[in-house]
Amino acid sequence: MRSFTWPSWSFHTVRSVRAEGRDQTRLPGVYGRLGGPGSPPGENGRGTQRRADAGVAGNARLTSANAAVLLVLLAAEGVTILRVRQLLSPHVFIGVMLIPPVLVKVASTTWRFVRYYAGAPAYRRKGPPPVLLRLFGPVVVILTLVLLFSGVGLLLVSRPWLPLLLKVHKVSFVLWFAAMTIHVLGHLGEVFRLAPRDWLRRSRREVTGAGTRQWLIAASLVAGVLLGFLLLSHVGHWLSAAPGAGH
Repeated sequence: MRSFTWPSWSFHTVRSVRAEGRDQTRLPGVYGRLGGPGSPPGENGRGTQRRADAGVAGNARLTSANAAVLLVLLAAEGVTILRVRQLLSPHVFIGVMLIPPVLVKVASTTWRFVRYYAGAPAYRRKGPPPVLLRLFGPVVVILTLVLLFSGVGLLLVSRPWLPLLLKVHKVSFVLWFAAMTIHVLGHLGEVFRLAPRDWLRRSRREVTGAGTRQWLIAASLVAGVLLGFLLLSHVGHWLSAAPGAGH
């Protein structure tokens, strides 16, 4: 009786398919896009992880690019402080213009904070900032908001409230400057490294959403300019009602 021999090619085929399945290699005509419908088992999980990691990277890019814009505006505002009486109009305009970009910065950093402490795996993998910067972060946020909105209040409140609000504005500036110096020095390297990446052709496609992040920053600046022009008309009220205006 003839003996039956199993074709040798079948064993190689089975081993090949199993090896490809183990290495997550895509099989033409069988599996779809990575992480999409029709992906092999395990690919959806890895696709979700990659999207989550991309979200973390996008948040870091937005925060750094927006921080670079804020540094430029703060430097210009610092120049007006040297002769604030003579440069009160640009001081007010730049100060008000800072508000929307600051709110974007607060939103992006708060999102990272909440996601990390809520246990989001992607943010856990990235890890937290150094302890000192984590401690100063909320302090910087609170002092920045107090400084900006007390400045706006000086343009809008009635005369009896001006001395108290002016004192709050000055004290908050001194405290803010000290905390902000530590904050900037701690993040400066990260800002220089990440801020340009959405604006350079070779790196902008590495993380999806570069256009959205650019438009968000641009929109915050436009909103700041419009708000600045809106409140600039109140400078005359401040000059006439401010303590010591006669001098």
